[in-house]
Amino acid sequence: MKAYVIEQAGGPEMLQLRDIASPEPTANEVQIRVRAFGLNRAEASLRAGKMGPITAPRVPGIEAVGEVVLDPAGIFRTGQRVATAMGGMQFGRHGSYAEQVTVLRDNVIALDDIPLSWEELAALPESYLTVWGALDKTLAIEPGQTLLVRGATASLGLAAVAYAKARGLKVIATTRSEQNTARLREVGADEVIVDTGEIAAAARQRKPAGVDVALEVVGASTLRDTIQALKPFGAVSVVGLLGGPPVLSQFHLMQDLPDAKQLSFFQSGLLGTPALPLANAPLRWIAEQVAAGRIPSLRSRTFDFDDVRHAHSLMESDRALGKLVVRL
Repeated sequence: MKAYVIEQAGGPEMLQLRDIASPEPTANEVQIRVRAFGLNRAEASLRAGKMGPITAPRVPGIEAVGEVVLDPAGIFRTGQRVATAMGGMQFGRHGSYAEQVTVLRDNVIALDDIPLSWEELAALPESYLTVWGALDKTLAIEPGQTLLVRGATASLGLAAVAYAKARGLKVIATTRSEQNTARLREVGADEVIVDTGEIAAAARQRKPAGVDVALEVVGASTLRDTIQALKPFGAVSVVGLLGGPPVLSQFHLMQDLPDAKQLSFFQSGLLGTPALPLANAPLRWIAEQVAAGRIPSLRSRTFDFDDVRHAHSLMESDRALGKLVVRL
């Protein structure tokens, strides 16, 4: 099969298209013909060497949609439309930048009879499953609450805005550019704050008692300020690292985490593990909502398989304003 392989760290030019063997599935795995996959910052970080040295050829990619080639256990049938995300892809096994991918069965979700194109389906798995894990499992969101999404123009932030709105929450979204306001409102934001580096005061102008919950997509560089926007007993979950390394220097528990506010970090590596099984994940419901027009599409652009390098360059430019997808 053809697959993109990273043999040394560097820029998009390090993505080399090679012919490699397709791993045969073991008893707890499923082999999938990849029809499309979404792009994620984790893949750019791997390629750039930010996730450790490249000591052996690596196939990047942490999500895909496609058709089942083989399931030795017979749980998924050949030709069945499915989605997959994480489960060690690109880290402990080959990733999804390939014509086929072999993944853990626990990380496969059936998407039969969803009237969406492969490109639209590919925009869903990683972003929405991560948002589900952070908002539902970590923050335990409820309809009627107010959610602050810090860094909402990232694909993960846009998914959070759209999902929370569909779940009945009021959403306050932040962006560094006034030009992105219309896009955020289109996706579902009730209020938009232009982020100058400090947004807590502006958030409290809109919600004087403080927001109920917050999703931090930027990361450590803005976390202290995001916490100040929370109400007492409010909670924030960090899901992104757009602002730099995940390090908080001189974090003061009483000053930086006051009023019984709660702080957590959600990693999508939990998806499909015993701690976070995907049996009840709402991905199929989300796909149905997108197909019905009740959740807006987050796909901003689709690339051909031979144009992955260009797609990586656009992803790193921060100009995508949505999910970038590659169609095979």
